[in-house]
Amino acid sequence: MGKIVYALNQSLDGFVDFTGSMPDPELFRHFIDDIRSMAGCVYGRRMYESMHYWDEDLLEWDAAQQEYAAAWQSKPKWVVSRTLKSVGPNASLIEGDLGAAIQELKAQHEGEIEVAGPELAHSLTELGLVDEYRLYLHPIVLGHGKPFFAGPRPPLRLVASDRIGQSVIRLTYVPA
Repeated sequence: MGKIVYALNQSLDGFVDFTGSMPDPELFRHFIDDIRSMAGCVYGRRMYESMHYWDEDLLEWDAAQQEYAAAWQSKPKWVVSRTLKSVGPNASLIEGDLGAAIQELKAQHEGEIEVAGPELAHSLTELGLVDEYRLYLHPIVLGHGKPFFAGPRPPLRLVASDRIGQSVIRLTYVPA
């Protein structure tokens, strides 16, 4: 049975808008290992369009970026969208009943299925389908962007905290 994990980088003031910034090498290594261990990823349209960048295989990428891209490309991706008509390689559109589709993914796949995007995670939270929340807390204040939690959430219980690299703390919560 799969496990739905909502994980994103977050600023101290609660925002996830990290467009245009790369993590430090140690955190990036963590993300490479993380993507390798996943059963797949579920994205909303905007997050998928942002992450679709990793399908490019750009010549200017360093070895770590190439390694991340290869790991990301190898994983199945499911995209929740009412507007997209097609998606890239190794990706499928989820249409229709979101709850039924995610329950089917959980039943068909072993391991972690990461969900990315605050609105999508909120929808899955409302359906009771998020098994774990991972907040990668960065010591910056953005003052704008999308909040990690797009709406009310159930009470959460802290199950782990880890320091990753020199400045990031990963907080792991499960529904209480």
